[in-house]
Amino acid sequence: MNNNICNGAVSSSELLKAQSHIWNHIFNFINSASLKCAVQMGIPDIIHNHGKPMTLAALLSSMPVHHKKTQHVYRLMRLLTHSGFFAMRRVGEESEEEGYVLTPSSSYLLSGNPLSVAPFLLAMLDRTLIKPWDCMNIWLNNDDLSPFETTFGRSIWEQAGFDPQLNSFFNDAMASDARLITSVVLDKCGGVFEGLNSLVDVGGGVGIMARALAEAFPDLNCINFDLPHVVAGLEAASENMKYVEGDMFESIPEAHAILLKWILHDWSDEECIKILVKCKEAILKSGKRGGKVIIIDMVVNGSNLSKQGDMEAAETQLFFDMLMMALTSGGKEREEEEWAELFKKSGFNTYKITPVIGLRSLIEVFP
Repeated sequence: MNNNICNGAVSSSELLKAQSHIWNHIFNFINSASLKCAVQMGIPDIIHNHGKPMTLAALLSSMPVHHKKTQHVYRLMRLLTHSGFFAMRRVGEESEEEGYVLTPSSSYLLSGNPLSVAPFLLAMLDRTLIKPWDCMNIWLNNDDLSPFETTFGRSIWEQAGFDPQLNSFFNDAMASDARLITSVVLDKCGGVFEGLNSLVDVGGGVGIMARALAEAFPDLNCINFDLPHVVAGLEAASENMKYVEGDMFESIPEAHAILLKWILHDWSDEECIKILVKCKEAILKSGKRGGKVIIIDMVVNGSNLSKQGDMEAAETQLFFDMLMMALTSGGKEREEEEWAELFKKSGFNTYKITPVIGLRSLIEVFP
């Protein structure tokens, strides 16, 4: 390389740029860890409750920080401000002093925000879900089904049934996402549910979306369907909503429509086909015309991202695909051609993709 630099084949600036690019990827985890720390310390809530731009001194006086560590909070906030989670604003019209304010991103980390992403953040960055990444190279050289299995000796679903803490924070994470996605779906795609008289939310967790749909559509009977350890002890909030325990690989309660919200990306193609076949059986058993499966999931390289030229969003989809590889036994994010192949092999005739849910799309699949 030195000879190449000397000969002009590779310039010093190119070498340094390459080094910077590598370093940036090496230390990307610092962004995640710093954001987790800020949430654990309650910094977004503290700034929000202050009601105006909050100086560093005011922030420190409101935080449970060891007196020898106060100088380090500035460094944490400097990085998170650079990353767009906080911004600096003048404390008052007559003052030159600046303080921290929330940005749109950090407002969704507030504990009191019903659409908070904080539970999802804390779950994905918990040690249990971080450890499998350290076993990726080992997994690639053995016959385990996932790095998670290499790490813990069982699948993530088996571990959740065994580990109450994992089950709890995983359910909290899925519930927080369900609240956010439900608000968007009802706003952007509410018409998808009109005319239906019954719906089963398969793998619906604690029932956030089923409950919201039942409230939004009083004539729609909703079933939240999930494994026994997920729905145990949960009670329905309305007459047109109930919880049913079971296994989607064995049978699904019959209904006019079946909802699969962020479910199929957890499973291999073969397993997805089994699930979709059970969905079709449940729809046909209902005997209702116009039955369908409603899927909320990612369509990698979808038209919405391509048109927007949103490279960050496209990269996030690829991150999720790698997350599925690390945590699940064959799960992945799929391109439209892969979705179409699944639907064909499951015996469905047509589908329609509505790409209006950010990184995810709403897919209607018809028998």
